Amino acid sequence: MRSSEQINELAKSLCNAQSMMGGAVKGADNPFFKSKYADLSDVMQVIKEPFASNGLSYVQFPVSSDTSVGVSTRLMHTSGQWLEQEFMLPMVKRDPQSGGSCLTYCRRYSLAAVAGVPQVDNDAEAAMLRAPRKISDDQAVIIRDLIKDTDSDYDKFCQAFKCLSVEELETNQYDRAVAALQAKKK
Repeated sequence: MRSSEQINELAKSLCNAQSMMGGAVKGADNPFFKSKYADLSDVMQVIKEPFASNGLSYVQFPVSSDTSVGVSTRLMHTSGQWLEQEFMLPMVKRDPQSGGSCLTYCRRYSLAAVAGVPQVDNDAEAAMLRAPRKISDDQAVIIRDLIKDTDSDYDKFCQAFKCLSVEELETNQYDRAVAALQAKKK
């Protein structure tokens, strides 16, 4: 692992972000093993808001050697502090599809590892009885503005998203709500 000279601000923000995160729900099917797993988009969805709220971001770059392919993942903080690690796997077959699959696999595992995101079953996550997180005040303003700009019915919006008010909207519904309102705007 490589890092900036100091990581104190990054560590503090990562701690805060991790306290906001749940696990990545196993929503994708693996027909070969007849099992479920959390795919890359599931992992990205779990970290998106907690990272943004805490000044964290990441980039992933493909890396390769004669026999391996993988990614270099860099976790960054708005202070300029960073952590970076490469993760490579051997290429069993040397064709573009295998290389792409290997890269996606490496991206998913690297991102989950750097963020500290476990994979969870739908049932296990529901059993945790976590209080749903509500959207931020800034996000509520964005939703209210979109409702106004699209001449949408406020009560119907709340009914559709099963919330008493925009401020009660859960964070896992925010992206879908914005997309629905923006689609109506077009």
